[in-house]
Parts: sequence; C-alpha cells; structure tokens
Amino acid sequence: MAHQRTQSAGEGLKGAHTVSLKVLRLSRPSLAYQYPLPHSTDLGISPKASLSYPSDNVNDQFIVSPVLNLPEAFGSAYVGETFSCTLCANNELEESDHARSISGVRIAADMQTPSVAAGVALDLAGAEEEEEVSPGPGESLQKILRFELKEEGPHVLAVTVTYTETQLAGEGKAASGRVRTFRKLYQFIAQQLLSVRTKTGDLPTRGRLSKYALEAQLENMGESAVSLEAVNVNPKPPFKSTSLNWDLRVPGPEAAHSPILNPRDIIQVAFLLEEQDEAEASDSAGRLPAGDPRKVLGQLTIQWRSALGDRGSLSTGWLTSRR
Repeated sequence: MAHQRTQSAGEGLKGAHTVSLKVLRLSRPSLAYQYPLPHSTDLGISPKASLSYPSDNVNDQFIVSPVLNLPEAFGSAYVGETFSCTLCANNELEESDHARSISGVRIAADMQTPSVAAGVALDLAGAEEEEEVSPGPGESLQKILRFELKEEGPHVLAVTVTYTETQLAGEGKAASGRVRTFRKLYQFIAQQLLSVRTKTGDLPTRGRLSKYALEAQLENMGESAVSLEAVNVNPKPPFKSTSLNWDLRVPGPEAAHSPILNPRDIIQVAFLLEEQDEAEASDSAGRLPAGDPRKVLGQLTIQWRSALGDRGSLSTGWLTSRR
C-alpha cells in the first residue's frame, strides 16, 4: 500500500519486532498492452520483439494482449466502491533461531473517516477461525478487510498487530515471554467518481395533483470508463417515479444497452414524478421544516461497474421541488 505510513510512537525504542506487517490492496488485473512493430525489413528487428508474450503469430497487430497485468501502484479510491486489502503479519524469525518463538498473533484494524475521526472497527476475514494463531518461522497470518467508501476525503486505515514473543531456555522450554504490539497507519484519499447535478421543474396539470420533471447530469470524474447498470429514483410517497431513459420500454425485440461513460463523459437522465391521490403515509425521513412550500420528491440511486467489473453504487440526499 504505497501511501503515507506512520509508525507508533516509541516503536524504535523497544527493539526490532520479530513480526512484520504488509498491507496490499486487492484489485483485479487488467490486460497488458503491446505495441507491434510494422512489418518492414528495413528495421532489421524481428516483429516478435514488440509482443508482450512469446508467440508465432506476428501478424497480430491488436494493441491488447491476453496477458494479465497486475497493478503497479495503489491506484485511486472512489466513493461508492468497496475498498479491499489484505493484511499479512509475517514471522521474521529464522528457522535456525531456536532461542525465540512467536505465538498468539492477532490483527485488528479500524478505518478513520472524515466524519468519524475516532475510527470504525473493521471485521476481518481470513482462513483461520481462531482469533490467535502461532505462525512458524517464515509463515504468516493473513486477513482480508472490505470497507464501503461513502465519504469523500482523507481516510486512514489503522492496523494493530499483537503477538507474544517467548524466549526459550532449551529443549523447547519457555524461559520468559512478553506481549508486544505495534500500530501502523495508512492514509489514502477517497475521490468522487460520478459528479451528480440535479434540477427539478414543475409540469402543468389539470387537477390538484402535482407533476415534476427531475433531470440529472452525471459526469465521469474517474480515470477509466464505467458502465451504468441502473439509474433510478426512489420516490417518496405520495409520488410515483417513471424513468425516461434508456431503460424506457419501447416496441421492439432489442433491449437497450447500458451507456458507457469514458473519463469526462457526461450523460443526461430524466424522470417523471407524479403525485398519487391515494398513497400510504410516509415516515419522517426527508421531512421538511414546517412552513416550507417545497415537496420532497425522492432520492436518486446510481449503480455502475468499473472497467474491471467492480460494482459501485451511490445515493443522493433527498431531492425537493423548487420553491
């Protein structure tokens, strides 16, 4: 995890730890690119020299190769997606070291967000069912954490490792032992992937029930393309929502394809919100102060997939009509 890392105070005063911590962000691999050379005898270079993998098919001029390429850097973290990483506590003792042993290794983690500076405790998933394990020399304890990014701004992943270091007197008998612990901080920035701008307008009606048109402008602020799976409005009673977008039912056997937004692409979506005569009473969520002439229409929800297939979702606050 190639971002800011801070060691706990006084760690260097207690001597070198016999357990180390490695944090690696989990990400899907991407296809490697290759840049084939032109088929010309004047260069004196074999066309195979530019391929990403050994192949006899030198006529293939396609830029994308079938080789999977692992990420070389931390990358960007976006609001609405799930942040995943693996925590690895490694036993750094040599197999020839019979004077010490490691046991009771535990890993705990919490995430500090812009709204919760104290941190939120994270549930860690791993192959081991026990809370404490005793990896041998050269072995490790691995845990996986997943955290849904809901806020824009700096996040700090705090990881605490606790273990027992035992001094051996001989024949495997313990002479003394001590519990050691250290804590490391990893900072990253959660950025906005989709910029959402909304606008509502009144529509003429013949009765006392209101109609509104809700428009939204979505812009891809990320570094790669995203595929919009669904854009819907969760209406607040007594309103009913009708989509006026690509998922609108039209005659014909062909289904509409979900739009793809390249970086800095913008798409406009629209919805019709109609007030119903008979509707169930709504809860207090999204209620406006007394005397406010506006009406709460609903929330805009967006679901997408990244270029590597990762899911993401985003919900706006309560949208209201104009004054």
